[in-house]
Parts: sequence; structure tokens; C-alpha cells
Amino acid sequence: MHEELAAALEPVCRDLRTNCAVYPDIREGSPELYGEVLEGAMFYGPDGSGQGVSVVLGADPVAQTARLADQAQEWAVEALWSAGLPAVWPHCPLHPDSHPLTAEEKNGQAAWFCPRTGELIALIGELPAIAPAPETSRRNP
Repeated sequence: MHEELAAALEPVCRDLRTNCAVYPDIREGSPELYGEVLEGAMFYGPDGSGQGVSVVLGADPVAQTARLADQAQEWAVEALWSAGLPAVWPHCPLHPDSHPLTAEEKNGQAAWFCPRTGELIALIGELPAIAPAPETSRRNP
């Protein structure tokens, strides 16, 4: 995988691993699909559907990360919906069950913001882990 793509993708994947109920199978994209200006990969969901993600080579690394986070969010929403789960990722902690956060580049940082208030919630790559669903224990009578 191209080093610029891998570097921008690393914090995005950290957020997906710690904060999303689905995780993509990530595969390198075909160079002929992206040309000389873009470098890309494919995200595949549990149902086998795929979506391309890409960065503009030579662009600011912060912008690359914010762009990839936005693309990963699109993938996650579709993958969650396909899995029969609530199709919101990442959830806004300020407004539960209301809307997802927005990935943006501001003040030299790639971060997740509340779209209503504009408040910075977390840097991309630093979303807090979601609590796993409690397991129900079954006991034999």
C-alpha cells in the first residue's frame, strides 16, 4: 500500500476498530483505477459489498486523513445498514441517537466535530472505544 495512503488510513482504521460495530476488509486498489494523482484502496463489508477510498497524493496529510475519515464514514453507514444495525457512525456523544459526527480539517488537525454545535469531539484516531454489548448468560436449570 502506498505510504501516504497507509499513513492517512491508520488513524481512521483505529477509530473503526474501537468505535464501529463493523470493520472493513481493506484491499489495495488497482493503480489503473486511480491514476497518478490518487492512491486508493477498497473497503469490503461483511456482506461482500465494496467501496473505494482514496487520497490525493502530495496533499496535506491532515487533509488526507480527514478525507479518508469522511469516505470511511460513508462505507460504515452502508455496512451497518446492511448488517441490520443503526446506520450512524460515529455517534455524536452530545446528541445521542440523533446524528453522526462530521470529519473535518480545522486548525491543522483532522478531527470529528458535532455538526450542530461545531464542537470538537475527538481527533481522528482517538475516538473512545464503544462498550461491547453485555453478554447474557444462560444457565441450565
